[in-house]
Amino acid sequence: MAAKDTVGRYGEDVAARHLVAQGLVVLQRNWRCELGEIDIVARDGDCLVVCEVKTRRSQVYGSPLEAVTPRKVARLRQLAARWLAESGMHPPLIRIDVIAVRRPLAGPAQVEHLRAVA
Repeated sequence: MAAKDTVGRYGEDVAARHLVAQGLVVLQRNWRCELGEIDIVARDGDCLVVCEVKTRRSQVYGSPLEAVTPRKVARLRQLAARWLAESGMHPPLIRIDVIAVRRPLAGPAQVEHLRAVA
């Protein structure tokens, strides 16, 4: 596994634990179709939550949150619609969240959770 993949997997694990600690239920991880991938699909009460996870070891390439562009958000909307169509679920609310995970060389991961980015 490449170092980038290892860092990404670590961040997704941290993000999933964070969501569960916040009371969300993780429904699926790394769901894929030809349009792309949803890192985490979760439920927050009656709300379906599509989570994009961005992990960085440093700020050299900018903040993890800066990597989530309007184009990426539009893609996440398409992916959410596809996931819903395939799952058969009809939640009354849907939101897109971004979880930024910073993995410093020492100490615990730092998690920033932005709710309803779109």
